[in-house]
Amino acid sequence: MTLLELLQLIQKHLKLVVITPLACAFLAAVVSFGFLPDTYTATTSMYVLTKGENTPGSVSNSDLAASQMITNDVASLIKSDRVLKDTATALNMNSLVDYDIAVKSETTTRVLSVSVEGEDAQSTAIIANGLAKNVSSVAQEVMSIQSINVIDEAATPEQPSGPNRPMYVLVAFLAGLFLAVAIVVLRDMMNTKVRGADDVEELLNVPVIGRIPTMKGGE
Repeated sequence: MTLLELLQLIQKHLKLVVITPLACAFLAAVVSFGFLPDTYTATTSMYVLTKGENTPGSVSNSDLAASQMITNDVASLIKSDRVLKDTATALNMNSLVDYDIAVKSETTTRVLSVSVEGEDAQSTAIIANGLAKNVSSVAQEVMSIQSINVIDEAATPEQPSGPNRPMYVLVAFLAGLFLAVAIVVLRDMMNTKVRGADDVEELLNVPVIGRIPTMKGGE
């Protein structure tokens, strides 16, 4: 099927091609704006200070590389069961399973950022700060960490960070458009009705050598 034939098919079934994506976009808008709750994200940043680092002239390139590796270990430690359970217990919560916790660690720095996403804005900030406090004590116990200093405490977010409702609507519209075009193409492929001389030539692979005109009025 050529592009011109596809465009002709779309034009022939223009109503279907227009209504289907609009209906999908409308349904996505109803679901996302009417049923999906707002989510909020609070972020705290920390600096990892390794033991012996504050001694003048004692830090070499190998020490810096090692401390960056330790920082990556701390990033993994934040999402460990022990830190999560200790934080939940300290905040009088059963667990933190209702919250999405993300840890970002740059390879060239020792700065960590912890983001907590949830439906309650105040709780996300409290949990983020609680994780920073608990990971510091656990890291000092099990790793060569002098301290983990908080750079910026998590503040209660004032605006929701999600869901991305316009994106959902756009994706639904594009999916509906693809579905409509697929239906049009499949219907055309399954239609074996001969509609003209061109169809005869394509089916039989022989040229048409004559045409019988349509008689009108019984002539």
